[in-house]
Amino acid sequence: MDRNPLDPLLIHPEERGLVTDLYQLTMWAAYRRHRQGVRGVFELWFRELPPQRGFLIFAGLAPALGFLQGLRFTPEQVRALRELPAFSGLDEGFFRSLEEFRFSCDVWAMPEGTPVFAGEPVLRVEGPIEQAQLVETYLLAAVSFSTLVASKAARVRLAAGEARVVDFGSRRAHGPLAACWAARSAFLAGLDGTSNVWAALRLGIPESGTMAHSFVLSFADELSAFRAFAETFPERTFLLVDTFDTLAAVERAAADRKLRFLGVRLDSGDLLALSRAVRAILDQHGRREVKIVASGDLDEYRIWQLRQAGAPIDAFGVGTRMVTSEDAPALQAVYKLVAVQEPHGPRRAVAKSSAGKETLPGAKQVYRESDASGLFLRDLVLPVEAKPPQGFFQPLLLPVMRGGRVVSPLPELAEIRRYVHEQLSRLPEGVKSLEKPEAFPVVFGFGEKPQATNPEAGGRRR
Repeated sequence: MDRNPLDPLLIHPEERGLVTDLYQLTMWAAYRRHRQGVRGVFELWFRELPPQRGFLIFAGLAPALGFLQGLRFTPEQVRALRELPAFSGLDEGFFRSLEEFRFSCDVWAMPEGTPVFAGEPVLRVEGPIEQAQLVETYLLAAVSFSTLVASKAARVRLAAGEARVVDFGSRRAHGPLAACWAARSAFLAGLDGTSNVWAALRLGIPESGTMAHSFVLSFADELSAFRAFAETFPERTFLLVDTFDTLAAVERAAADRKLRFLGVRLDSGDLLALSRAVRAILDQHGRREVKIVASGDLDEYRIWQLRQAGAPIDAFGVGTRMVTSEDAPALQAVYKLVAVQEPHGPRRAVAKSSAGKETLPGAKQVYRESDASGLFLRDLVLPVEAKPPQGFFQPLLLPVMRGGRVVSPLPELAEIRRYVHEQLSRLPEGVKSLEKPEAFPVVFGFGEKPQATNPEAGGRRR
């Protein structure tokens, strides 16, 4: 395959099959030779909750299903794979099997946006073992990162209350692709908009943005910059007022009766003191309708502190600490084989027993119990063949693919966003606490007591 040093490192749809670890393909070759016709069942779950997290928001399902449905290898890619030393000496049948491959597994998953907890399978893949194995790398990357950002964004949304919150994180994300994925996850988790133009155009997320300090610096003085921007965008101007002296900038802008603007943005300094002083200046000049937006290294903790202190801030722009989930930058997502079926034989449950990385055998279903008012009480993780006890139990893993094809239309992003809001409203308040959250009860099998977690240290289950 051609190697271009100027390649922008974007993944084209026809290349998605190559976004995998080498051992997925070497195992494919060995499966084909020694395990022909064997079917496998794999489950994806999170080993533990990060510190200070009482829940996660399952995200990334739609992009993952799009990957699975379009997964294939082109003749050019197969020719390139032939040249890799790892595949030297393999028979022609291996390469032909890649060219002929079309994903044909069945997939079950929780609805995207569902609150989830440690140890619960959020996705299950059943089918030819080499196919179900192949997709591990992409599924883990897609679901883990999306869930990471969605979970952080949900906490930001909870902390902000009714205030508007916008994703400003594209420039600080771990790469351009991560910026786009993060914008999607943040919006479905409850944020109101994004500065990312790709996400606005491709995903329908409301766009939002102000101006940069460089724009102000390019003019002879601040007021000239403000006037120029307001003339260009008379209906949607937000002034960035902290390039030099924040309060002096607000005073000059507010005093100019010809200058029309919707809001001002504070990007540095003591946001509590500045927001109070700015609000007073604006009100003194009869600009009570002008909004105050705050940004600059914000997260759920800082937003909560500002709101508790009564800061007159109408909206928040959140970037670095959200799109990188700075306080918990990785999730312990795993994708493990839980059952095997030989040709014409019964399904056999399998499990790992290595210390610290044990797995529970067999395909499982997760049931969520609610009380009569709809409040979530606990989850039961049971073998798929078992039935839950009497009560208000909802099965969470639903069929989303049959034979490699999506079984029904997926919800729009705005619909997922509404679903997240509804689901979070049904979680106990203690589970949603930003610090030292209560553990949500999760029971594995009949008759077992809930396995307690310590959210302060990150809950951990098998």
